[in-house]
This record gives sequence, C-alpha cells and structure tokens, in this order.
Amino acid sequence: MKWEQLLKDYKLYLKIERGLSDNSIDNYARDVTKLIGFLEKNEINISPISITAETIKQFVYEVAKTVNARSQSRIISGLRSFFSYLVFEDYRKENPLELIESPKIGRKLPDTLSEEEIDKIIAAIDLSKHEGERNRAMLETLYGCGLRVSELVNLKISDLFFDEGFIKVTGKGDKQRFVPIVESTQKYINIYKNHVRNHLQIQSGCEDTLFLNRRGKQLTRAMIFTIVKQLAEKIGLKKRISPHTFRHSFATHLLQNDADLRSIQLMLGHESITTTEIYVHVDKSHLTKVVEKYHPRK
Repeated sequence: MKWEQLLKDYKLYLKIERGLSDNSIDNYARDVTKLIGFLEKNEINISPISITAETIKQFVYEVAKTVNARSQSRIISGLRSFFSYLVFEDYRKENPLELIESPKIGRKLPDTLSEEEIDKIIAAIDLSKHEGERNRAMLETLYGCGLRVSELVNLKISDLFFDEGFIKVTGKGDKQRFVPIVESTQKYINIYKNHVRNHLQIQSGCEDTLFLNRRGKQLTRAMIFTIVKQLAEKIGLKKRISPHTFRHSFATHLLQNDADLRSIQLMLGHESITTTEIYVHVDKSHLTKVVEKYHPRK
C-alpha cells in the first residue's frame, strides 16, 4: 500500500480509536510526512510495508543534523507509533523502530512566572480598548484555572457554572473535567461577557463560544500567543513565555502554597501523576515543607 493511504488510515485511527485532538493528530502525521519527504528527496522507492530499520536509521541520521535531541526523540516516538499501528493492523510483522533508540534527554522544566510578573503583564493590558477587557478575562482564566490554550479558545458560555464555583473544561481526547474558578476570575469574565461581548456581531456557530475576536468569531491559538508575547514585550520581560506559561505558573504557585499533587493533577487534567510531578522539580522547597510538617523527627 502507498504511504498516503496508510497515513490517512492512521490519522483516522488516532481520531476514532484513540480520541486524540486534531493538534495531536497533526503532530503524529507530521513525523511520518518528514520520513516520506526524505524518501522522495533521496529517490528511495519503498513502501511502508517493506521499509527496513536501516533506511529509517538513515532518515534519523539526517534529522539529527538539523534538530536537537528533544525534537529527534519526538520524531522517533511518532514514527514508532505509526509502525506500531501497521503491526496492529497486520500490515507488518515487526516494528522497524524497535531497535532504534531515542537520544537521552534531560527532563525539561517548565518556565514559570512569579505572582508579581503575572500582575505586571495583566496590568499592562489597555482596558480602554474593547479587546482589553477580553484579554484580561482570558489571562485571568488561563492563570486562575490552569487551562491549556486550546481549552481556553474552546470554552463555552454553557461551560460556566459560576453559582457552583466551577467551569467545565474539555481537554485532550475530549475528556471533560470540572475546575474551580475563584470569584475574581468570575468577575472579569462577567465584565467582558456582559459589557463587551454582547455588543459584537456574533457569527453563526459561535453563539456559545465565550471568547471572540472583533468579527464575532472564535479566537485562534496563534492569536492568544500573540497577545501574550506583545504584553511580555511591553513590560520588558526577558523570559520567553507563552500562554502555557500561565498554566505552569498556576500549578507551581499552588504547590508553593501547600496544595497536594493529586488535587493539582485533577485540575490540570493530567492522566498520570508523573506528569504533574515535574512541578516538584520546579519548586523543591515544597519537599522541605512536607518533611518539616509531617516527619516525627522535625
């Protein structure tokens, strides 16, 4: 079978069987597309059914010349997943990536902002503009609820349960969770919703979408990145930050204030507690607090 057909089938499998988001599916498919491009460039006419580990090693060697170890490891992981699918569907008997090791990489610790830096970024928003109230509400929600940027742009008005003090968040794989939302964040959302959003010419299909652009359409992920980057530049922040930095800061600040990892895991929507444990590495002082508080020899 041809690469294009199997890649199409693989993407359908990731969507239906594994319930992955469109962004995750695109990332997995991109790794396979890079391999296809390498084969075409080098005029290697071989199918995904018959490609060998040696040919894939050649590709990995070429990749290693242009990307760092972390990116190289991700590409190998993506290809391993693709060929595991082919084995699962009985197209192949073995996975050619089984004997190809990923480069060893250190665990990357997330960048975080201090409470003062977050206050400065939000204070730099120009509230004289209509989008100012929206931007303040969005950043307060990112930080106050620890959302991913995709979760923020997809947040619905019908997901707001302010009387109960929660919002319903749809995360990776369309998995839903309820996240507490404090009164101050509720206040900023209500200001935007009741005094700015209700004056927009809302486009069809976006009636329930909370955060909209000036044309009444859903915001893109790229727009949120741009807003955060411009505000960071405005206050002269030297750190390289993104919307995800607010999520990292949310978790780190909770940990610093003695929240337990299990609660943080549930609020972030992590499937595994090991993913959440990275925040212990960011703030090791938490471990000292635990020993001082709970150990009998304190």
